[in-house]
Amino acid sequence: MLRLLHTADVHLGARHTDLGERAAVLRERQFAAFRASVDLAIAEQVDVFLVAGDLFDSNTQPRRSVERVAAELSRLVRAGIRAVIIPGTHDVYDGASIYRSYDLANMARATSDWIVVLTPYLPDIVFPQLDAVIYGRVFDTKRSPRSPLAGLDARSDTRARWKIGMVHGALSIPGRTDADQVVFTEDEIARSGLDYLALGHWHSALEGRAGTVTYAYSGAPEPVAVDQDGAGQVLLVTFDDREDRRAVTIEARRVGQTRSEKLDLDVSTIHSQPDLIDIIGRHTDANLVLDVRLTGLYPDELDLDLDEIERALGPSFLRVRVRDVSIPAAPDGMIAPPDTVIGAFIRTVEQRIAEIELSSLPDGDDGKNVPGRADDSTGPSPLATPELDPAVELAELREVMRLGRHLLEGRQVTL
Repeated sequence: MLRLLHTADVHLGARHTDLGERAAVLRERQFAAFRASVDLAIAEQVDVFLVAGDLFDSNTQPRRSVERVAAELSRLVRAGIRAVIIPGTHDVYDGASIYRSYDLANMARATSDWIVVLTPYLPDIVFPQLDAVIYGRVFDTKRSPRSPLAGLDARSDTRARWKIGMVHGALSIPGRTDADQVVFTEDEIARSGLDYLALGHWHSALEGRAGTVTYAYSGAPEPVAVDQDGAGQVLLVTFDDREDRRAVTIEARRVGQTRSEKLDLDVSTIHSQPDLIDIIGRHTDANLVLDVRLTGLYPDELDLDLDEIERALGPSFLRVRVRDVSIPAAPDGMIAPPDTVIGAFIRTVEQRIAEIELSSLPDGDDGKNVPGRADDSTGPSPLATPELDPAVELAELREVMRLGRHLLEGRQVTL
């Protein structure tokens, strides 16, 4: 039996310039998650600790930060655990690579076969004691000249029983990952002959299988951006061939502190801005990134300032965001005159909505009872776009009405 801990995208030293004074807090959380990953590896007595790229957020790091990493790697060595690291797209193995500037094995007082950085010039490492070979498919440029899996067929490699690959890049999704720096396909994974492919680059965890090959993104052990979902864990991977049955199993373990939650609140039940602050404040948690959406019908008498709300709640959360996706309530009494901007806007949008609803009625219905129909309209609406699917256009027009009403009435909006 062979056991690995697979992590990636730790992004130690990230500056987080958008977070202001919170940046240092998130940097410490990222290092704490790395230390927790080492703790878990030692507690689980794994054989190898894998880092599939972007251990560092950039190749420019103070020596003290590298020394902290070396100290954690030294703990692994003292526990009899090997570490294998590949550069990523942030700590790329170019001429200025942090792995050229610092010898992690030497800094951790370990021999080079206990802490290994795989590079274009050291593409694999064999561990005879573990009957395993680990391939690191990396380049010395940020953008790869070809797929990192091109030409790899580990089935012909007789040096070890277990074949493990490491790649930092994007699994090909046509139309979405074409412009990524490093791209490979599921077909290439299937042809690789590996038992397991440890992936980095995507910050959310993902597991899959291509042919006989098991592959996985571990995700970032701590969110690199505070609004990232699917981060916060590492993977324990077990290889077993008892009774000649080769099996690879994956178990996710949480190591990060940050949690993300979404909260929908019906704005029609909110009486005032202090009332809303009190409701959101009941979820106070220093480890929580809270995304609040205001839904429902927005009463005309309610006056909310989203920036003020976020500032008031900021100290209670790691981060809180309040977005208004509500629909303005219908105006009481008569609509504003047609020679005003808001009056002309409402009439134009309502006219087009009525036309679409009328066109979808059964034959014989004259549409006189269509809700919201503008009786004073004449001729086709200037918003008519007959090439759109009616259901799609109705949904878009209602969103136009929502955003337009908010803007014209001076409220904040969220696109």
